[in-house]
Amino acid sequence: MELFTDLAGSLLSFAHQLFGPGICPGDWVWATGTAGALIALLPILGAVLVALIRKGVGNTYRGVTLAVFGGIGLVCVLLLPWLLMTGVSEIFRAVYAGESGGLSQAEVAALNTTYCEFIGDQRVYLGKGMNVFDTLFYPSGNELAYGYYLGALVGLPALSLVFVMLQARIAMRRGPKWPSRFLWMPFVGLLALTFAVSANTAVHLWLGFLPITVLGLVPVAMLGPPSWHAIQRAEQRRAERDRPPPPPEVPVEEPPPPPPIQRYPPTALASAPPVPVPPVAALGARSGRYQRIRRLGHGGFGTVWQAVDTQLDRTVALKIAHAPDSDTEERMQREARALAAVDHPNCVRVYDLIEQPDGLALVMEYLEGEALASAVDERGLIDDIAAARLWSTMAGALLAAHDKGVLHRDVKPTNVIVDPTGMPHLIDFGIARTKGDSALTATGMMIGTPDYTAPETANGAAASPASDAWQLAATVSYALTGNPPRGTRENPMAALMAAARAEAPTELPERSVHAKLLAAALDAEPRNRPTLHSVVAEMNAWLAGSGASKDGPVTRVIPRA
Repeated sequence: MELFTDLAGSLLSFAHQLFGPGICPGDWVWATGTAGALIALLPILGAVLVALIRKGVGNTYRGVTLAVFGGIGLVCVLLLPWLLMTGVSEIFRAVYAGESGGLSQAEVAALNTTYCEFIGDQRVYLGKGMNVFDTLFYPSGNELAYGYYLGALVGLPALSLVFVMLQARIAMRRGPKWPSRFLWMPFVGLLALTFAVSANTAVHLWLGFLPITVLGLVPVAMLGPPSWHAIQRAEQRRAERDRPPPPPEVPVEEPPPPPPIQRYPPTALASAPPVPVPPVAALGARSGRYQRIRRLGHGGFGTVWQAVDTQLDRTVALKIAHAPDSDTEERMQREARALAAVDHPNCVRVYDLIEQPDGLALVMEYLEGEALASAVDERGLIDDIAAARLWSTMAGALLAAHDKGVLHRDVKPTNVIVDPTGMPHLIDFGIARTKGDSALTATGMMIGTPDYTAPETANGAAASPASDAWQLAATVSYALTGNPPRGTRENPMAALMAAARAEAPTELPERSVHAKLLAAALDAEPRNRPTLHSVVAEMNAWLAGSGASKDGPVTRVIPRA
């Protein structure tokens, strides 16, 4: 304990040299406030250390990481500040009792001076009075003095706690906020432990502590959050670590060799009667199973019809290729494989791939409802709660596709169908392709919609999960503003040029709570964008904090016809 008393004495002497003017209320009173300001640097140091660690570990909080966070909070926010505050108080008590308290003779002599009548002798003022606990719970009877101590000994620490919590939350940006408890909960313990400090000393320590705590928000904020690339890299390392090991290989017994083929002389084969071969049913024979009702849409790669499956008595959607050549057929088969591999309640399901008289047809789930673009146009913009649900749900649907190696490549408001209950569904993987498939587009042919095309794909780079994430963010931004993020252009070529130049978004929602995350998700550099996993976590956490369910309508319920 003597070590920390000596440390507190050195701190107090340094504070007196740093700022101890000989004016009212006294040089040592000013030095006490300066010592409180220096002690306030310790929690700031803790927040900075946590923010620096997060730049490497992202949002991956293992036992070791959490133990380090807890150790930083315990040392920087609780232990060292408590020992220093207590040490300063004990020094003044020792000087009042006639000891040196670790101060020099000149410093002890300076404590016996008086600068203000209401303060009196600094040695008596700082070293004689009651401690914080007795002052608050056993008042002397002077109501004015009790109000002063109540405001200083309760109000100042409470305000300091608020700003320590803000420092902790800033250090935890772009991630869950619960680890911030490792920084502000030790501060609550500090408030309780300082009840033994002399009341007058505590007042001036907190007077110096509070403004530095406020200013401490600046360095923590300037340090910045971890990059989205670091968060994604940490998530990938965690996924690789948590991936279960492959099952051990079971030796497979070699099958017995087949019996020798019995050969007959040509004369015997010629005299044998021919064996009848049953005809092979062509795929086109199944075309009568699906009865078309009405055309739903017409695009660059096919026409979509509403139809009825006469065998299973259900409504389906038929997407028929315009030009059934080998390339188109390969594209449709790839689309069928991609959709069949995805299993998510908010992704359109594929049932079959058949031949129709007018081409190859993909049989898909029929979703009753309307496109998100039409819903926004007819019923107005959505609010932040609906936007969070939309973003989280569609990000989950894309994650399910990405887990199967499938990229959508054309996420936009018209490819999100809102059913009569208000739930969104991702449709039209018509230009989707699995990893490893070759691109079936001619050189220079644009895949996607220019207004909702990520900058890197507009410049000819290969699509990636980050480009799907950009398009989804652009879709959410449209639902909040009614315009594409880069604004509406006079023609598709102008929109494509704006995407290729990576023009900054100009139509982001200004008053939405999601504005900052949308701006990050629409960054021109793919590595700077939040991952879809991070988006889901952020949106679900925000919805939980707002008291809203993550499962709910994203628009007003559509009345059934």
